[in-house]
Amino acid sequence: MPFSFVIHQRDGATKARLGRVTTPHGTFETPAFMAVGTRGSIKGVTPEQARACGSEIILGNTYHLLLRPGPEVVHRLGGLQKFSGWNGPMLTDSGGFQVFSLSDLRDFDRDGVTFKSHIDGAMVRLTPQESMRVQHYLGADIIMAFDDCPPADCPPERLAEALDRTHRWAEICKATHDKLNREGIGGGQQALFGIVQGGTNLEARAESARVLGALDLPGYALGGLAVGEGHARMVETIDATAPLLPEEKPRYLMGVGYARDILEAVKRGVDMFDCVLPTRNGRNGLAFTYGGTMRLRNAKYATDVRPLEEGCDCYCCRNFSRGYVRHLFSVEEMLGPTLISIHNLRFFQRWMGEIRAAIREGRLGGLVAPVETLVLTGEDDER
Repeated sequence: MPFSFVIHQRDGATKARLGRVTTPHGTFETPAFMAVGTRGSIKGVTPEQARACGSEIILGNTYHLLLRPGPEVVHRLGGLQKFSGWNGPMLTDSGGFQVFSLSDLRDFDRDGVTFKSHIDGAMVRLTPQESMRVQHYLGADIIMAFDDCPPADCPPERLAEALDRTHRWAEICKATHDKLNREGIGGGQQALFGIVQGGTNLEARAESARVLGALDLPGYALGGLAVGEGHARMVETIDATAPLLPEEKPRYLMGVGYARDILEAVKRGVDMFDCVLPTRNGRNGLAFTYGGTMRLRNAKYATDVRPLEEGCDCYCCRNFSRGYVRHLFSVEEMLGPTLISIHNLRFFQRWMGEIRAAIREGRLGGLVAPVETLVLTGEDDER
């Protein structure tokens, strides 16, 4: 089926809404949290395990898949779903976030970005046209326009450059996307989302929402947040910008994953989220629970017979003790990171389920986010 978004219910006290997105590879309920499978795989977790955790859509990254194995290889092996074994909706980032995160390895110009590969130092050229070509060959259901993500609190000149590039590149992406759709590359049914930028400058955000909204794309994202601006300014920016995006189309807050941030964004009308937190922290021995973040490497858990979280229905909590999981990390067994990653993925899907139930039952205004220790550890290039 082609891409569609249906809003089933709106919350009376906030701007939250319940919905369903339909894609050629299936549906997912919103508000939704997407697990990140940067290189075509959720690190340490099989597709079946991710599905058992409640995941309905996962994310892949254009930049990393461009470098290895290359979009033509993925295309020849049947597209990203068949390639990765995930029989469900997928979204690919455009590579624009790497413009931000790999700042010491890239060089801007008007038409695109030249990267120095973090793998072998080879020079890689990424333009709006190339991002569209790569994403069409990857074949995800939702693809993102190539954008320029400015740093938090950047100088006005840098912000103006980022907006100019983002807006021009979005128009090029749409034209290229339409051309590739006519040619049938990627199945001809991919949905292109635009990315609103502007940092925490509310006037810039409003202008970006206006320009991109005029392109009448199937969905819109808020990019350039959770990059150092802090919770309060993030919420202020979402509060001002989300209402400016088309009401009948899905809204996606990129790279935001803490429970309290998700809750505040949902209250302001955001429908989709993604973050590396569940698996990156899981690989480093940190488990999310409703009572706070647990560091399973700590000696105090050595003889603890309890599950990671009482009441959690994930595979890890149903079968293993805290003491056993700590043992796995102590002896560097790869099962340890997998078990905590499974638990963390389930934690986020349980939280999204609670949010959806609260909207359905008219009690979202009184919902309180789980206790969290704001921790992010591990590899910087996961997304």
